[in-house]
Amino acid sequence: MKSLKLIALLLDYPSVELYREAGALMEAAQAADELEPDQRQLLADFISELTDTPLLDAQSNYVGWFDRGRSLSLLLFEHVHGESRDRGQAMVDLMNVYNENGYHIDARELPDYIPLFLEYLSQRPEMEARQWLLDVSHILALLEARCDERQSPYSKLFSVMLAVSGATIEREELAQKVATEEPDYSHEALDKVWEEEMVRFGADSGDSCGNNAVNQRRQELSQVQTLQFVDAGAAEKPASH
Repeated sequence: MKSLKLIALLLDYPSVELYREAGALMEAAQAADELEPDQRQLLADFISELTDTPLLDAQSNYVGWFDRGRSLSLLLFEHVHGESRDRGQAMVDLMNVYNENGYHIDARELPDYIPLFLEYLSQRPEMEARQWLLDVSHILALLEARCDERQSPYSKLFSVMLAVSGATIEREELAQKVATEEPDYSHEALDKVWEEEMVRFGADSGDSCGNNAVNQRRQELSQVQTLQFVDAGAAEKPASH
């Protein structure tokens, strides 16, 4: 599904290249005939809103929403396994699925990074892609609700993904639940996470908060690649989609 490739591009960090291709992106949104007209309009509205925002502001907004705190993490398994050991095995399984289907990921990203996941799905048969999205629809719905709560236009992208999945979402009930969540992106919450990271990583605690998050992500990827090398033969194969 070509529309998933488009959403993957739009959900990634805003770049100069993305802004330069705004016209082509708009044309792609309008030509995505696998989507319903209202879904195409959501994509078009998002592209307009994003590219009407100065790039530096768009980048700052993106970091504020997706890179501060875990509630809007674009890593799927963050919302399922958190920091548990199961997260590593889940990523091994997902990497095995990618490899078995000839999709080799950029080592800079974890396999459950949603834009990368969408790029993979864009290369798969339509029914398979829709089923994958349905499988993770509970995560997508949560992210949509949290984006709405924080008045982020990125909620439109999650709305389109949910529409493609065919999932039935109780949005009012979910919105009420999200409204009662304690923010994890406040200065106080970030300070608490930083203190925990200092204890966990010890020697790495001298990094800035942003750099430390990047280092942790690289360490996780390194661990996954090691696990895959050691345990790939013994890993349980994920359910077929």
